[in-house]
Amino acid sequence: MIDPLQRWRQHGGKPDYAGLLTFGGLPYTEDPAELAGSDVAIVGAPTDDLVSDRPGARFGPRAIRAASCTRGPHLEAKVDGFAELQVVDYGDAPVRPADPARTHEAIEGVVGDVVDAGAVPIVLGGDHGIAEPDVRACARRHGAVGLIHFDAHTDTGTEVFGAEVSHGTPMYQLVEQGHVDPRRYVQIGLRGYWPGEPEFAWQAAKGITSLFMHDVRELGIRSAVERATEIAGEGPVFLSVDVDVLDPAFAPGTGTPEPGGMSTTDLLWACRELAARVRVVGADVVEVIPTGVGSSDITALAADRIVREIVTGIAVGRRAAV
Repeated sequence: MIDPLQRWRQHGGKPDYAGLLTFGGLPYTEDPAELAGSDVAIVGAPTDDLVSDRPGARFGPRAIRAASCTRGPHLEAKVDGFAELQVVDYGDAPVRPADPARTHEAIEGVVGDVVDAGAVPIVLGGDHGIAEPDVRACARRHGAVGLIHFDAHTDTGTEVFGAEVSHGTPMYQLVEQGHVDPRRYVQIGLRGYWPGEPEFAWQAAKGITSLFMHDVRELGIRSAVERATEIAGEGPVFLSVDVDVLDPAFAPGTGTPEPGGMSTTDLLWACRELAARVRVVGADVVEVIPTGVGSSDITALAADRIVREIVTGIAVGRRAAV
């Protein structure tokens, strides 16, 4: 395993802008055998073949890694998750441009390496279509998972512009395939003008819980997290965060921005709290576009911090369980 900090230690540490680009300067490997003993592994899924609007999320994993800062203690939680847990950067899945089926197969294989090693994969997207292979890999080991899903949109369409596999359809596919338990599935932050009555009727019949953005405003983020924790229960849970759940003021670099969303402060706290309270077996952060839309640094920085809050929350939860 490569330690990208090794040559810098004798000189007092590595600045963020120098050295091998890994998430937070983490040790890097592409060897499944070197995952043994890891608690968490960062995986990149650089693809946006399934977007219906603005492209560019294929550059998200690299931008999130570039935005990541040096590791250290969380000043609010008083925990350094990267010191308490064994965390590695497992590189990017070998995606195949213009071939989403092969790309998803590759993502599922790489995420599966992490799951098979007993670690928690945190996947950097990429469009939200990557949730299909991410969750499938986790469900293969853990059985049907609960799902906590931050998003402006439900992503439960049966098709988008006639395509049955899209970044707007993964949650429908995962529920129908039995990989997600709909009774343990909660959506947070929905707003805007899509989807419509057919999708919400299907969700209601399946028992999926939707917390719209107006619900979050009225309940408050703490009550929303309490509700999500109760719904997800004690079984395995996948945490999926589309950065468009944030108001575009906080995350302008995304494919389908929708005004009226969450603040970064609320989302970061919620991700940490949920990761501490439920049994997270996998997570992804998706739809970061670092080029051509708004300020790329704002969105990539938010995504980096989302990952850090999830790692911190996992560490807090494991400390409490001891």
